[in-house]
Amino acid sequence: MQMIKTNILTLSANIAAMQRIADGAGVRLRPHAKTHKCVEIARRQVAVGAVGLTVAKPAEAAVFIRAGIRSVKLCYPMIEAEAIRQVLSLAREHGAELIFVIDSALGLQVLDGIAAGFGAVVPVYLEVDVGLHRCGVAPDGPALVNLAGQAAASPNLDFLGLTAHAGHAYAATDRDAAARIAEEERLTMLAAKQRLAENGIAAREICVGSTPSIWAQRDFTGITEIKPGNYVFNDLTQLGIGVVGWDQLALTIAATVVSANDTYLIIDAGSKTLTSDLGPHGNNSITGHGRAFTLDEIPGEHPGRTITKLSEEHGWIAHDGKPLPLGTRLVIYPNHSCPVVNLTDRISVTENGTEIAQWPIDARGCS
Repeated sequence: MQMIKTNILTLSANIAAMQRIADGAGVRLRPHAKTHKCVEIARRQVAVGAVGLTVAKPAEAAVFIRAGIRSVKLCYPMIEAEAIRQVLSLAREHGAELIFVIDSALGLQVLDGIAAGFGAVVPVYLEVDVGLHRCGVAPDGPALVNLAGQAAASPNLDFLGLTAHAGHAYAATDRDAAARIAEEERLTMLAAKQRLAENGIAAREICVGSTPSIWAQRDFTGITEIKPGNYVFNDLTQLGIGVVGWDQLALTIAATVVSANDTYLIIDAGSKTLTSDLGPHGNNSITGHGRAFTLDEIPGEHPGRTITKLSEEHGWIAHDGKPLPLGTRLVIYPNHSCPVVNLTDRISVTENGTEIAQWPIDARGCS
């Protein structure tokens, strides 16, 4: 039977390593919880110094607010009034800070009106598109000054500053390329901040971050907060870019060879476990749907086996005339850890190969 696992020692080392980066740079760490969706992991991040969490959706925010996380940034362009009203009400009920992000006049209008109805001053960032071309305003376009000015002028909003996501760093071909993207993001954000200052608008905060860009970042000057998420587990994508090593991959899938034919080993982990994700945002460093190793093979010393294709409940591994016995247990490293975690109810926590706990994926499906 397949099982999603995390090595507690590697997980803890990753959490500590990113916190050291933040502390050394003099910036706040607000990790993105969409990767792990797990209250226990969130508490461990906060315990070593994270100021709160970043989340993708209001349902995720609700899970962590109810669990006692005192500061949550909802890093998504919310435009639906009722969803905003519900999550803001929940945050007030639990005494939690809830920070919003806007990138449109509609989002600003809706948030401003709801904040006024609550009689509250709601903190808000303006998202800037630094190259991914997903969400955010252009750093050199009129919306940057117009929306920031309106947010800063509103008595119902506390305009904090600018936020960005250099997700295109996932397409970097090596660590140096990821570092260049991180520096481009930093300089773009500082230039946007300067544009606002020239128009009499103060941007107190500059928040950036994707996991590959932060692992590779060399200069944090002008940045006040970072929000990587994938770093807690890492995966073959981070490995392929070259920002982490095998010893930093904390998430694996235990699977079994259940059948074989002349060409393929068949394992009991398919797309409902591994996902069909080949890597986010244009990453081309990965082939197949994960790398599989027997229990006595050491990643980095042994090449492993590529999972060449998937159906819902089965994975195919080309064995090149060297099939493994039925029943062989395999350790699989996934391409992209974030969607893998979202496909399971619980994660097995191991130490030195022994399960020591199972943690619920509390925000699973909150998308």
